Amino acid sequence: MSVSSSTDIHKSHNVSLLLYHLVCSTKYRRFVLSPKVDRILKRTCLDIEDRYEIHFLEIGSDKDHIHFLLQSVPSYSPTKIVRTIKSITAREIFSQAPGVKRALWGGAFWGSGFYINTVGRHGNEKIIAQYVKNQGKEKEYEVLHKTDQLNLF
Repeated sequence: MSVSSSTDIHKSHNVSLLLYHLVCSTKYRRFVLSPKVDRILKRTCLDIEDRYEIHFLEIGSDKDHIHFLLQSVPSYSPTKIVRTIKSITAREIFSQAPGVKRALWGGAFWGSGFYINTVGRHGNEKIIAQYVKNQGKEKEYEVLHKTDQLNLF
């Protein structure tokens, strides 16, 4: 993936390029990220792109946590982005894969915490993309989604 395809987002009163590396772990770090859950997660994230100003450049699964490389707008705080992603994906995963909810004892899908970091376009954007790609054991990590072009906004 060439993450350098990220482009400035032009709005009526601002121009921005905000990239984030977000990591969310499953509740209790349980290994519930099966291929079925990965497909639901990817599909749900692409639906989020259609409804919100959040664009997923890359999504990677590592059995007990997910890495997101994403772009958004200044009117969305990092906390709002995380809350949106975690709530919508959890709801969809629980409704489409009920066995996951049982494996988590009927609780939340995501752990309460998260890691988010801004990514510089020129200095470390490619490095973060490579880091996301190289997380976990080679045979366990799977890229669920990546895009070569931003055409969101």
